[in-house]
Amino acid sequence: MNYVYLLRCADGSLYCGWTTDPEARLTAHNSGHGAKYTRSRLPVELVYAEAYENRHDALSREWHIKRMSHAEKEKIIGAKV
Repeated sequence: MNYVYLLRCADGSLYCGWTTDPEARLTAHNSGHGAKYTRSRLPVELVYAEAYENRHDALSREWHIKRMSHAEKEKIIGAKV
């Protein structure tokens, strides 16, 4: 499985990425071995994830989410709660 995920950073910003293991990726981000963006915004919290059968679909969804406004991202987070 491939996952697209959103993290809420300590400063309130949102980070979007993709992975095959969301929990391991969250651990990597919080230990400072994740994306450069999250390293200075620790701790981060996993607030949203979507599962996809293949990598192409996950990367496509990540691309679309990254182009959303902060408000639009908050809406999809709220829709899954």
